[in-house]
Amino acid sequence: MTSTHSPAHPSYPKPRPPSSPSSARSLLPGPGQRAVWADRARPAVWLGPALVVAYAGFQRRWMSDDAYIYVRTVRQVLAGNGPVFNAGDRVESSTGTLWQWLLVAAGAVGVDPVSAAVLGGLLLTAVGFAFAGLGALRTYGGRATVPLGSLVLLGLPPVWDFATSGLETGLATCWIAGAWLALITRPASLVTAAVIGLGPLVRPDLGLVSVVFLGAQWLLVRPSWRGALGGAGAAGALPAAYEVFRAGYYGHLVPLPAVTKEASQSLWGRGLGYLGDFAHPYLLWVPALFVAAAVLPVRGGLGGRGGLGDSGVARLVPVLAPVVAGALCWLYVIKVGGDFMHGRMLLPGLLLMLMPVFVVPVTRVGALAAVGVGLWAVVCAGWLRIPYGGQIGPAGIADERGVYVRHNADPHPVRHTFVGAPHHLEYARKVWAARYSGAPALLFGKEGRVAAPVGAGAPSMTASYVVLGLNGSLVPLDGAALDPIGLAYPVAAHSERVGGGRVGHDKRLPAAWLAADRGVRGDVPDWVDPAQVAAARRALRCGGLAELNSATRGPLTPSRFLRNAAGAWERTSFRFPNDPVRAERELCG
Repeated sequence: MTSTHSPAHPSYPKPRPPSSPSSARSLLPGPGQRAVWADRARPAVWLGPALVVAYAGFQRRWMSDDAYIYVRTVRQVLAGNGPVFNAGDRVESSTGTLWQWLLVAAGAVGVDPVSAAVLGGLLLTAVGFAFAGLGALRTYGGRATVPLGSLVLLGLPPVWDFATSGLETGLATCWIAGAWLALITRPASLVTAAVIGLGPLVRPDLGLVSVVFLGAQWLLVRPSWRGALGGAGAAGALPAAYEVFRAGYYGHLVPLPAVTKEASQSLWGRGLGYLGDFAHPYLLWVPALFVAAAVLPVRGGLGGRGGLGDSGVARLVPVLAPVVAGALCWLYVIKVGGDFMHGRMLLPGLLLMLMPVFVVPVTRVGALAAVGVGLWAVVCAGWLRIPYGGQIGPAGIADERGVYVRHNADPHPVRHTFVGAPHHLEYARKVWAARYSGAPALLFGKEGRVAAPVGAGAPSMTASYVVLGLNGSLVPLDGAALDPIGLAYPVAAHSERVGGGRVGHDKRLPAAWLAADRGVRGDVPDWVDPAQVAAARRALRCGGLAELNSATRGPLTPSRFLRNAAGAWERTSFRFPNDPVRAERELCG
């Protein structure tokens, strides 16, 4: 198969005839001058935004608590305990599978995982901006262009913040832009199909982008049925293989945080609030108007004057594909209720929708739009901020970087000390005291400590705390770092939502479950009802909870792997009441 999309394709617009010197258009360079100017300006157009975002991201470098969840899993892999958060518990706490394994690869060659997460994310963000610029340049052929969509992104503080953060956002930026560039330049390549198919491994929700881009690839190439099967095989081979591994090894169809956050449910009201929390402070309607004004004059050139024939499709499909994918990403984020980090989950969709106009042709309208967006970007970058900077807002959405700057009293909180957060320091001191006492212990957050199980296979210590990244950095690798929310604790993840909490934090497993699951019989904290513990202990031996514990903690034999895979759908959808008495009644009869 050969691609119908190339720089020499007849659907690309031809140079316009020179205008009369007396006309207003004489203010712009003539055709020959435009070609020379375009060649000279092209590197600045695609490389300039990449360098700016790299600089801005480095100036605001930091590490989020969720990124330390990745780091503990990486440390477990490098220690020989497998891709788990706690040794002996087969739990997938990393949402970004590919990002986790990239950090493992960095650690295997001696790079500190924390440094790899921060600087690697920054590098991938910059490369993603460069790819987006190159893709937009290719879309407009050899015409002179000016930055537009890139200026929108560069003006937004959340873009600078999540250029690092240690999370998979930088990888998502690079993959989105790289897949689009591959779709434009080599649509008929099986390598392009394989790259596009990586979306679910970058983040599960980016599977939407993979589906749209694969559909666009089919429209561009129109392959035979054999070619279509080959492309589908190339795109799906690695994600399908990993899904089989996930189902058999972890016993789930999705990473555990997706179970905790109930990614299949709908919270439209919260999601619209999350969108407003991102759009209103930065007056995003202002650049949207400028972008719309710049797009309308060039839309006819994208489809060609002859309508949507083969050449028109070849020009229009690569432009529409990221816009459709970005709109679907935003729709999904709104549906599930958004996120607790300000702006973070909306950034991939915004990048997708802006990629076709990352740069635009130099016309009077395009140049004026670029100036308008540039002025907005300066104002946004310099003065526009969220009203709850450095705090958690009234809707539970946080200025996440600002929170960690404040908690650590450090403008670049990469290594968390929490010198400005006494409540976290209090918990850290309890963990350190338990570690150095040498006696096995079970810690219920800051509330207290009781004896822990002693025997073969028992962890050196078990500690539950709501801030899981912090907990994972404090508890040794042979201990169990758990959380009542369920990001790394299957029992908590499969409990029902309690309501009233922040998005992604609206599950809270009562202490009775932890005492029943991990404590010594009869040794119960005085603030926990013994009857609740007894009910929870019985419920853990019944029905879905008994199967869940066997799937995640039992010896991984070939038969267990097959049973895990066969029951992954039912196990992923299993939920039980938060109240131990109700749970015992429902599960045990």
